Amino acid sequence: MAIPEPSPEDISRGLAALERHLADLAPTDPVRTGGETRRVRRLRAEVAEAHLLADLQDDDTPLLIDSARVRRRRKAAQEAARLHALGQDPVMRAWQATRMRRLLVTAALVSLALALAWSTAGVQAFAADGAEPWTPGWLFAWLVEPFMSVALLVVVSARAYLATKGAPLSDRRLIRIERLFLGLTLGMNAWPYLPGVAEAFSLSRLVLHLLGPVVAVAVVVALPIILAAFAGLDHAQASTPRTGPSYRRNPLDRYPGDGPDLAALTARAHRLIAAGELPPDPGADKIRRALRCGMDTARAVRDALARRPPAGTQGEN
Repeated sequence: MAIPEPSPEDISRGLAALERHLADLAPTDPVRTGGETRRVRRLRAEVAEAHLLADLQDDDTPLLIDSARVRRRRKAAQEAARLHALGQDPVMRAWQATRMRRLLVTAALVSLALALAWSTAGVQAFAADGAEPWTPGWLFAWLVEPFMSVALLVVVSARAYLATKGAPLSDRRLIRIERLFLGLTLGMNAWPYLPGVAEAFSLSRLVLHLLGPVVAVAVVVALPIILAAFAGLDHAQASTPRTGPSYRRNPLDRYPGDGPDLAALTARAHRLIAAGELPPDPGADKIRRALRCGMDTARAVRDALARRPPAGTQGEN
């Protein structure tokens, strides 16, 4: 196929395109272009960029925006502050004390039950007195510790419950019953392993068999004291600042009115001191138990006893 010859117009257009291409490739004359070389244009662009950066750097708005880490910290701080404020609320403090008291009572009773179960084997060995296994005497020996433990748990549970209600049960007869049961358990566990009784005395075996009764004694003695301390808590005290000693009314106070109550309770405390039922300088806890009043009222009576002499003529409502 023959290629057609270019027309004069095609030749003119090709020559014009070639001239433009050569003009672009030729170095720019600074004099003819007013100094606008590529280097000048680059420098002008750098100066313009620097001016823009300087203007933006003076704007502190980006610094005011919280980062994700700052927002997490602020959220945690706000939550901690609200939890602290909630912890100072008397209702929350009462709930926390009730929860802790329930936990302590549960742990103490479980420990007491395990301690008494631990001593059951020692008591059985004492009560069986060498009886053959599965004989009536051997089987009966297993019941000695459980029926004593049940009776002891009745007394301990009653004292613990009443202590949680602010009315500790301190009857000396119950305390003697507790000591009797614990003494019997302790003696029956220790007797076969005492020096002169055991064929070969071993201190470690004696201590091991005394462990259960000793733990039971510790729980029985400590639990009413701990619960009485919980019952005397003033949950509003931490959230209410006080400049001096003040006393709140307690539901256990049996006398109406603030002034007459304190006077009557103080007179009654003087009579108990004179009768020997209270020491000459009783503490607030002993006054609380003797008068069956609240701890704050007992403190007020203690202070009143220290301020004035006995008033034996005052009556009791």
